[in-house]
Amino acid sequence: MAISFSEKGSGYPLVLLHGFCETSDIWAGFVDTLAKHYRVITPDLPGFGNSPLPEGNFSIDDVAEMIYQWLQGLDIDKAVIIGHSLGGYVTLAFAHKYPEVLKGIGLFHSTAFADNDEKKASRNKTIDFVKDKGVDVFARSFVPQLFFLKNRTALKEDVEKVVDTAAKTAEASLIGYTKAMRDRPDRTDVLKSLTVPVLIVAGDKDTSVPIEAIYEQELMPKKAVVHIFDNVGHMGMFESKEHSLRAVQDFVAFCI
Repeated sequence: MAISFSEKGSGYPLVLLHGFCETSDIWAGFVDTLAKHYRVITPDLPGFGNSPLPEGNFSIDDVAEMIYQWLQGLDIDKAVIIGHSLGGYVTLAFAHKYPEVLKGIGLFHSTAFADNDEKKASRNKTIDFVKDKGVDVFARSFVPQLFFLKNRTALKEDVEKVVDTAAKTAEASLIGYTKAMRDRPDRTDVLKSLTVPVLIVAGDKDTSVPIEAIYEQELMPKKAVVHIFDNVGHMGMFESKEHSLRAVQDFVAFCI
């Protein structure tokens, strides 16, 4: 599986995984600063951006395996991996299978909990909506809600950019990943068993990953570094850029 990626800088490998209906461009505001200290690698997950979608049905574990094989191809045997939302799910699946490869992981607006029944029903509604209305209509209704309401006006250009990226997602990718997220297993056992540091970045106004889940999750790792930002939704790389960037930078330094 060919994976499209960009890299910048030298030093310890830091892999940043994007979220659902995003591409590696979501990290554009972070790369230059982080690349002053680290080898920053930002892939497009399979099916997004310039990376082809796997054939047939696939799971989050399958995507994690593809990321592992890709890193092997780059001769990277140790890295810090940080994932936004869906990227966090992939990171946890990776950590479940290949903990020895990791110096630390980051859950950036993500969760180790599986979908509950309500969330699974919501995923199914998403699939039906996309089949009926199309990706573009979904993107323009879905993406703005990821930002806290009071931040949307000030971040209008960022919201529109993320919407435009999401609108370019292939329908097969959107539906395939929605199913994969719906069916992913609980990974709280991974958080509890990891011996490397775990970064948790969250927004107190995130409607995708409720703050109550973060409070429960932050107690699980042996070594947790937790940042909860006030008046931030699901998109801390825009809504609290400087604080989020510093959190990532300090975390990687702590891990290595």
